[in-house]
Amino acid sequence: MEQEKRYTYEELLDIVAELRSEHGCPWDRKQTHESMIKCLREECEEVVQAIEKKDDENLCEELGDVLLQVLMHSQIAAEEQRFTIEDVVDMLAHKLVRRHPHVFGDQKALTAEEGLASWEAVKRQEKEEKERRKKQKASENSW
Repeated sequence: MEQEKRYTYEELLDIVAELRSEHGCPWDRKQTHESMIKCLREECEEVVQAIEKKDDENLCEELGDVLLQVLMHSQIAAEEQRFTIEDVVDMLAHKLVRRHPHVFGDQKALTAEEGLASWEAVKRQEKEEKERRKKQKASENSW
């Protein structure tokens, strides 16, 4: 018996790009960030339901559906030259490293609570810095 093909991450990216291409699927091509909000919410809720039911097979499928949402939104943004899936991955990796100084830096966290406290402290600092940059940019643009 022949085993079914196992796709790679790169092939999945190509499939999503093809779905959105001029000779792809009319429904997929028509989608926008806004039109996909309902689908994203529904898929996230289906992940929660699979977790609550302890249904691994369904959880795997539903996580794939959420991943499709991420890939579609990233593809739409790439087509609009706003950002790419690589930007999403890079931003997430940087965030994870930054918010885990107890793993990737010189801080220590012995408990889950200490790890969460460290995450929250870094997140707070990031938010404050973002607000400072926003205010600075607004004042620069007011001239």
